[in-house]
Amino acid sequence: MKKFLASALSAAMLLSLLAGCGGGSGSTPAGSTPAGSNPASSGTPAPAGDKVIKIGVFEPASGDSASGGKKETLGIQFANSETPTVDIGGETYTVQLVLSDNGSSTDKAPSAAANLVSQNVAIVLGSYGSGVSMVASDIFKEAGVAAMGVTCTNPNVTAGNDHYFRICFLDNFQAQILVNFAMEKFDAKVAYCLGEAGNEYDQGLVAFFKQVFEANGGKVITDSFPTNNSDFNSYLNKAKAEGADVIFTPVSIAYATQIITQAQSLGITAPFLGSDTLDDNMVLDAANGTDIQLYVSTFYQEGGAPEFDEGIKNYINSNSAAKDANGGNDTIAAVTAMGYDAYYVALEAIKAAGSADPAAIKAALGSVTYTGVSGAIAFDSVGDAVRDTAYIKHSTNDGAWELETVQKAS
Repeated sequence: MKKFLASALSAAMLLSLLAGCGGGSGSTPAGSTPAGSNPASSGTPAPAGDKVIKIGVFEPASGDSASGGKKETLGIQFANSETPTVDIGGETYTVQLVLSDNGSSTDKAPSAAANLVSQNVAIVLGSYGSGVSMVASDIFKEAGVAAMGVTCTNPNVTAGNDHYFRICFLDNFQAQILVNFAMEKFDAKVAYCLGEAGNEYDQGLVAFFKQVFEANGGKVITDSFPTNNSDFNSYLNKAKAEGADVIFTPVSIAYATQIITQAQSLGITAPFLGSDTLDDNMVLDAANGTDIQLYVSTFYQEGGAPEFDEGIKNYINSNSAAKDANGGNDTIAAVTAMGYDAYYVALEAIKAAGSADPAAIKAALGSVTYTGVSGAIAFDSVGDAVRDTAYIKHSTNDGAWELETVQKAS
């Protein structure tokens, strides 16, 4: 396995990265709603007189990242349906989810975060999207509320603060894993990288990938397409003309579906590498029936935790709103498993604090350890998850993902 070169990345590069895996959840734009008022929710408001502790769910239910945000929220809701209470100091509290839609937008995210604070949440989960997480960060900080990212992968989400944590791996690690895989699986010497212009998630991952790939002796060609672009033929033809051995496209779900469809029509044979955003059943649908070789790095693969798999599928199939949120089928997204784990990590922090006070929960969170369906979870001194493993899976091109390998950094 190639040497882990992420440490060579400059601080200036890190400061330029403003987004990671995208997403969020909620039911009204920049608004919040108790779990029971959402038909896809896992529970109902606590009966009058019950002790209640609120967990904020800061996710996109609208905008470009809505597909991922809804699936991430689904895992949180399923976990809440399984375990709707928590014992604090010898008393049982009902856990109420409060959803706030950040609209997949850095413009809308601050008001969505403020709405959660105004609802007196004790801890916040989210978001699917590093950019929205970062612009909301100071609101949670000023309120003294801990936030725990589920799949926001950009290093700057947690940098320089003591209130934001995350349970996912980071983009520099993800890029290194994909470079290792490309060179080992395909003996790749030339990589073509394509991302949306001005999208910090895309551009950040491309920058990480380029540095690691070139440091290992490879050649990288990079291109950026304008926002709202729908014709990718010129970019794909360039990748073919340049003799790319692999094509790296860490783009949104919407762009990925178009790229895959157009690549098929052009007869592109080079394998596509995608980041965690491409781990989505809409992307699977685009690859269905094609000859495209598609590989993605992600946090979980169906089959990794059979009891969880059975439970979430039953939950999805018994609830039409949940099935709609999952894209109309019961394929398990990795972000759903991560949302599930994040909820239980939050409960562990609440129990460790022995209090419903947000300050006590924030103080306790960094010391929490938990073994979830996505693996062992612990936090380092920055608040990042201690993880050294990613799943690489490929599309079978008949509507399913198949595990390719479990890749570790070395």
